[in-house]
Amino acid sequence: MNWGNKENKRLIQAILALKTDDETEKFLRDLMTEKEIKEFAKRLKAAEMLTEKMPYSIIEKETGLSSTTVARVAKWLNGKGGGYKIIISKLHNHNSIQSRRGLF
Repeated sequence: MNWGNKENKRLIQAILALKTDDETEKFLRDLMTEKEIKEFAKRLKAAEMLTEKMPYSIIEKETGLSSTTVARVAKWLNGKGGGYKIIISKLHNHNSIQSRRGLF
């Protein structure tokens, strides 16, 4: 993947510019189909479940993802890229802060 080209850099800048849930929802809905959004949400859920050491069979059942997709998510989760691990850590930290503030 060439993250250095202008279009890809611009996409990253666009994502980083989003400040609210509402802005993000609107952008993602314009950027992707409803089916794509659901698929990506399922992949993130699978990554979180894999982090919790849940068996593939349970992940497949709960998310509706194929065993191939769950295996691919596991490969990326445990690979050198680290994207899933970064976001799961950030979400966990964010939820912990919200919980301590009584927002959950």
